[in-house]
Amino acid sequence: MIKQNLSQRQVQKLSPQQIQLMKLLQVPTAALENRIKEEMEGNPALEEGQETDEESQDEQLYADAKEEKEPEKETEPESEEIARDDEAEMTDYLSDYLEDDTASYKLKSDNYSSDEDDKTIPIAVQDTFHEHLETQLGLANLNEHQSKVALQIIGSIDDDGYLRRETIALVDDLAFSQNITTTEEEVLQMLEVVQEFDPAGIGSRDLQECLKIQLKRKLDREELNDQDKVNVTNAFTLITSHFDEFSKKHYDKLQRQMSLQEIELKHAIEEILKLNPKPASGYGGADRIQHYIVPDFIIKNDRGALELTLNSRNAPDLRISDHYRDMLKSYGTITKKKKDKKQREAVMFIKQKIDAAKWFIDAIRQRQQTMYKTMYSILQYQHEFFLTGDQKVLRPMILKDIADITGLDISTVSRVANSKYVQTEFGTKRLKSFFSESLQTSSGEEVSTLEVKKILTELIEKESKRKPLSDEKLKDQLRESGYNIARRTVAKYREQLNIPVARLRKEL
Repeated sequence: MIKQNLSQRQVQKLSPQQIQLMKLLQVPTAALENRIKEEMEGNPALEEGQETDEESQDEQLYADAKEEKEPEKETEPESEEIARDDEAEMTDYLSDYLEDDTASYKLKSDNYSSDEDDKTIPIAVQDTFHEHLETQLGLANLNEHQSKVALQIIGSIDDDGYLRRETIALVDDLAFSQNITTTEEEVLQMLEVVQEFDPAGIGSRDLQECLKIQLKRKLDREELNDQDKVNVTNAFTLITSHFDEFSKKHYDKLQRQMSLQEIELKHAIEEILKLNPKPASGYGGADRIQHYIVPDFIIKNDRGALELTLNSRNAPDLRISDHYRDMLKSYGTITKKKKDKKQREAVMFIKQKIDAAKWFIDAIRQRQQTMYKTMYSILQYQHEFFLTGDQKVLRPMILKDIADITGLDISTVSRVANSKYVQTEFGTKRLKSFFSESLQTSSGEEVSTLEVKKILTELIEKESKRKPLSDEKLKDQLRESGYNIARRTVAKYREQLNIPVARLRKEL
């Protein structure tokens, strides 16, 4: 049986302006310019540039615009009284716009960097990796059919220089996309041709084949003395016949299987370490995305006094379009004539675009204030680190600590810290790297887990590479230093630092 009940509840909803601000807080400085361009393309009332003194009469106009309701779509006004009310309301609205004199929206202040950064990143002009291979293909002595097969192979090579697609799949690709009939044998023949191209190792199907090709070319093409030739030959044999043992660093087994002295095996491994595991890594261009870190904040040390500024790209000058201002003013000057429906719709469209521009300008301004407030709190909390650059002095700090200081919500602090970077005299650091949990020492003192990771890194750097320290031994040394930590926690921190297990750190 269906029952009807009345219930009362509170529901918290974000306004469109708050949602817009939250989204802008997540955008890093490097992407902010594109976000502003998108907004300007969608809203002709918004443009880049500083406000002039004559253009500083808008804030009350924008506030009043929120109260203006869009007229319903109708063929005729319902009554003359409604039309007169709309006319009076529009007249008051425009009167406020023409007479009010409030401060303009200027987004730069003394808190922001005054440096005029170049907003374009220079990129070197050069052939792409695939263009480099296609140039070499043009010099090969192949007929038209073979060239098309080889070109398909080149197009299937990834950005690391490997061909990870099966030969049968390449046969199908040629048949379906270019109506070319070929066989796996022919594809493999053309692959051998491509593998002769520079750089050595191009077109390999796995790491073992990549290293073999480079060593073989070294033996065939380079003039080597007798000792170097022996070392390269041993390296080639090691990769060809004992790759599994080599990858697991079973050096004792390798010595027995290859009948080599320790010094001979060491020289062979040194030859392998000279090779390039990613042959295409040295090539940039249009087919390789370049990632540049643009700092969102800049901290300078002026004789012990730390100065925080926002990157100047965080503070663009935005304004309301003069053309839209003039259109709104010209409508307001028609005071004696009755405005028809089309004129009211036109001014309503202008008001909506000005509203959207105002909201976006406000959101950018609030973004700056929130980012600066959050970073300043982090600066004060980790003041000693920003003075010395020593990771051991980093204090335990979680999002809630900064939220309590700033009065912001934890989710807001998280959005500011995510994907943001700060430039210091010790390098450019990611904001998230300053947040860490606390760990209690044997003396009862609370230290940051970042400090423990730093000491763990130093212990591994100082260890004997012939007999690397196991996680158990690392745990014992940390406990001797006063850090009560379990072996599984050592393993977790080691993995977070991208440090391999002891067996894979072993060297001859």
